[in-house]
Amino acid sequence: MRILALLLFLAAPSLLWGGEISNRNVILATTTSTQDSGLLDLLGPLFVKKSGYPLKTIAVGTGQALALAAKGEADVTLAHAPELEKKYVAEGKLLNRRLVMYNDFVIIGPPSDPAKIKSIKSSSQSLKLISGSHARFVSRGDNSGTHNLEQFLWKQSGIEPKGAWYIESGQGMGATLGIANDRNGYTLTDRATYLAFQKRLALVILLEGDKPLLNIYSVMEVNPANGPRVNAAGGKAFADFMVAPETQAVIKNFGLEKYGQPLFVPIAGKREEEIEG
Repeated sequence: MRILALLLFLAAPSLLWGGEISNRNVILATTTSTQDSGLLDLLGPLFVKKSGYPLKTIAVGTGQALALAAKGEADVTLAHAPELEKKYVAEGKLLNRRLVMYNDFVIIGPPSDPAKIKSIKSSSQSLKLISGSHARFVSRGDNSGTHNLEQFLWKQSGIEPKGAWYIESGQGMGATLGIANDRNGYTLTDRATYLAFQKRLALVILLEGDKPLLNIYSVMEVNPANGPRVNAAGGKAFADFMVAPETQAVIKNFGLEKYGQPLFVPIAGKREEEIEG
């Protein structure tokens, strides 16, 4: 009897967390910007310590991250493509979409600014000038949230970008910044990744503050019906962690010491129409 009691005592932590926590990874499908900015390097260990779940992160373009989740190849997703996210939620592939944080996109380019966009306030108008001057523009070209926004802005400008001046990297934000820097070109980037890579770049921010450049991140749980390997409890644990007050406080201060400004603004509990940037 005493042996049984001792075994139950030793097993208590795993029983408390659902029994399978120690050997069930939580697979997070997310965008490269959350990885490249360094945010997940900070939050990942905090989640593991708080929940007991091992965390495996797959950082790809948002379109690919959402597709992996929809196939049941992830347990939770953190993304920044609101319209695409809402589509998956409407289809029942993703559940309980909650806002986590925002930052903004900026258009960067060479200090010489060959397309003369620095005085322009409209992002779509700046793309017209870049296209008209045939200055190099490097696109992610990877169906990420950043790429989707870029395509929207080109459509707004009435231009279909093509030609030798328009380069598609097919890679994440960090790699795309490197290519744009090497080619002395323009690109669209989230501010957090730009600040994280700024010391390696000669490119500068030339356009910011336009309303369409607001960059909202949401966390969504994966419907366990998507596949037999979905760890629904683990996915919910991570989603709850991202919107918890303690985590939101960490997000609020992330980057402040290193870059002199926070890289993200926490917005858990808010609606999109309440966010003005």
